[in-house]
Amino acid sequence: MLRHLVLGSLLIVFALQLYSWASVRWIEHRFPPLGAFVTVRGLRLHYVMQGNGPGPTLLLIHGASSNLREFSSNLLPRLAQQHRVIAFDRPGYGYSDRGDGPWMTPADIASLLLDACAQLGIERPVLVGHSWAGSVVMAALVEHPERVAGGVLLGGVTGHWAGSVGWTYDVGALPLIGPLFAWTLVMPAGQLLLPREVVPVVAPDPVPPQYIDNIGAPLALRPRSFLDNVEDMMRLNEYLQTLSVRYDQIHAPLLLIHGDQDALVPFWNHGRRVLPVVPQAQVLLLRNAGHALHHTHLREVAGAIDRFVAKLPATTDANPATTLPRIAAYEH
Repeated sequence: MLRHLVLGSLLIVFALQLYSWASVRWIEHRFPPLGAFVTVRGLRLHYVMQGNGPGPTLLLIHGASSNLREFSSNLLPRLAQQHRVIAFDRPGYGYSDRGDGPWMTPADIASLLLDACAQLGIERPVLVGHSWAGSVVMAALVEHPERVAGGVLLGGVTGHWAGSVGWTYDVGALPLIGPLFAWTLVMPAGQLLLPREVVPVVAPDPVPPQYIDNIGAPLALRPRSFLDNVEDMMRLNEYLQTLSVRYDQIHAPLLLIHGDQDALVPFWNHGRRVLPVVPQAQVLLLRNAGHALHHTHLREVAGAIDRFVAKLPATTDANPATTLPRIAAYEH
């Protein structure tokens, strides 16, 4: 009986792994690369670039469990009407390599993406980071101020937090069990649960039509991407405890765009706490908006970025022009 149970369990594991492998191929067929590739420090990075306009280029950086499709169907083409805009898959996401070295901190990612931009002829871009990538923007402003013209946070993570980020991350981080979980259960369970999981991301707004396909959400279910995302989420909290104490070194222009109903990255922890230590920071707090505010409030978000970029000083040594009230401004 025991032998039969072991054999049956092994067959189930094998079948789930085979299903996951086949699903990876199917997902990559449905959501192929959208743009071009550039190789930096031995890593092949996938990017999309559109538009042409005066002023600095906008560098869009996606958050956790995501890829550059987060912007490709909405914010990127809208901003490209007036600016040159480039978006990358972060290392390990979408179609960008990650490598097998030590964990890439947000500062490492910022440096890598800035090197990729320089290789493409882009100097001193404005970094626009959504969610997890808020840490990349803040790290760039602290560690590489001479290489950026300013920063924009879209519901950006800037501070550490207490507690778990979710049971799937806790399981995914376990030795041996995590990879087994990624290669057996994440794919079939994730495909079933994705429609439910995206609801809190856009709440209190309804999920936009074709939202899951537009952002290429199934790409995050691939085992390697899932494990890379687990590592990023589990290590960010400790990293931010050391980065956030240096925010008073930021002198570049900074714009915080946040939804007042964002329950995933609440403004009180990731926005309001920045204001006393970055006095030049401008704030747009959108009423009745959640975490995916560039999907649900595109006009307001794009308009605020347009105004911010238009008023950027010639150098970061100048005092940034104020285009929004210092304390939260509301738009409907």
